[in-house]
Amino acid sequence: MSHEEALDAAREAVLRILTATQKSRHELEQALARKGYPESVVTPLLDRFDDVGLVDDVAYAGTIVRTRQGERGLARRAISEELRRRGIDEETATEALDQIDPEDERAAGARLAEKLVVKTRGKERDVRVRRAVGSLARKGYAPGLAFELVRDALAADGEETDDLPGTDDW
Repeated sequence: MSHEEALDAAREAVLRILTATQKSRHELEQALARKGYPESVVTPLLDRFDDVGLVDDVAYAGTIVRTRQGERGLARRAISEELRRRGIDEETATEALDQIDPEDERAAGARLAEKLVVKTRGKERDVRVRRAVGSLARKGYAPGLAFELVRDALAADGEETDDLPGTDDW
């Protein structure tokens, strides 16, 4: 296959991938490498896609932050890890993560805690606490904040929480 044929085939592959879902430059590089395209074809092709705005890691990182925080309630820490896995550089990731307001993150965590507590009604309180705090932790919430949010949700659900340790105990 000539260089031009490889370039055309790689271009088509990138367009197919991007038609399905937005990807980072790093993810596209990996996909093309798996398909056997040489770096001499991939780099200039992706540079051109960058130039015309079809590959835009800044916009992609912003989209990930908004959807993961807004739709899934993930905390900054979990989103940061996802951005790293997707090959978003540290500066771009930090810039995108800065759009998360700490109060919005806390409110998302509180909504999640409430849902988790409601799902475990009828279980022992310790089981409810463990499950909800564990779930929030997997979504990137710090242990102290997760525990506080769960304690508040349990109290709102009518559960006794006075004997549970406070946030300062974490």
